[in-house]
Amino acid sequence: MNNVILGVSGSISAYKASDIANELTKRKIQVHVLMTKNSTAFITPLTLQTLSKNPVHLDVLTEEKPDQINHIDLAKKADLFLIAPASANIIGKLANGIADDMISTVALALPDIPKFIAPAMNTRMYDNPVVQRNLHLLKDFGYQEIEPRTSLLACGDFGKGALATVENILEVVLKALN
Repeated sequence: MNNVILGVSGSISAYKASDIANELTKRKIQVHVLMTKNSTAFITPLTLQTLSKNPVHLDVLTEEKPDQINHIDLAKKADLFLIAPASANIIGKLANGIADDMISTVALALPDIPKFIAPAMNTRMYDNPVVQRNLHLLKDFGYQEIEPRTSLLACGDFGKGALATVENILEVVLKALN
C-alpha cells in the first residue's frame, strides 16, 4: 500500500485538501496529513483525520510514541510528498531550509521520493520575484510544481494563483505512484 504525505498550509483553498485526502483514501492509499497552524483557520484537523483515517500531525514537538521520532518516522514511510495548498510562506521555508513546523521538518527528512507542491495564493504573490525564485530553487531540489489555475480568486482579483483542480492534482499523484 502506498503512503502519501499531504501537507496542508494556510490558504483559503485548504478546504480542498479534504477532497484530495478522501479521494486518495478511497483508492486504498494511506494518507498522512501534516498541517501548519495557519491552515487550521481554514479547515479543522478533525475533518482531515476523519477522511484520511489517520491522525493529523500539527506540532513537530508532539511525540505520541516515545520510541519514535514522529517527523523522521513519517518521512521514512513516505512514497510521495504533496503540499496542497502550498502557500508562499511554506514555499519560502522549504526553499531556504527552514524547519519550524511539521511540513517543513518532514520535508527535510524525506528520502528520494516524488515531491510535489501545488501553490495557491493571490496572483501578485505568485508572480512576486521572491516566490518565483523560491519555486525555481525547489525545482532544483527535486520538487515538481502542480501549477495554479488562472481564475477569479477569493480576494476578487482575476489571475494565476488558484489551486489546481483536485482532479489535476490526483492525476499527477496517481501517475507518480504508478
